[in-house]
Amino acid sequence: MIKFMKMLNNISRSQAIYRQKNINAPDLHGSHYALVLAICREPGRSQEELARELFINKSTVARNLNHLEEKGYVSRLPLPNNKRQLSVYPTEKTLFVLPEIRRVSADWTRLLSDGIAEDELNTFHSVLRRMQEKAKTVIEQGDDAK
Repeated sequence: MIKFMKMLNNISRSQAIYRQKNINAPDLHGSHYALVLAICREPGRSQEELARELFINKSTVARNLNHLEEKGYVSRLPLPNNKRQLSVYPTEKTLFVLPEIRRVSADWTRLLSDGIAEDELNTFHSVLRRMQEKAKTVIEQGDDAK
């Protein structure tokens, strides 16, 4: 069997190292980048929505958001219709570093895809998208998704 999960995990971990070396934001690391990008893509979403989108459990999202809030990257406000849920917004500090995060992410993608034909990349993307949807279904439905 092809050990693609290990390969994908290694690529993801390598990306984290690359980001850490190339983004001038010492307070950010690991899954912070994914959170920052998701928050900037759609400000005001709840922590629960972010957890669902990023496939991260709610307590991990809350812990990472605590860190980001302490460091001045996000602000959290109660939702108007549910004071127990918090909506998350980027701060000026986040918006300042956002172009650098996007640039480094694009550079990483370019470095990895250099020399690979566009049709191969499109096929790879299609397969990964289907696998991601299957993974989401398995998580949401449990063993019934088989």
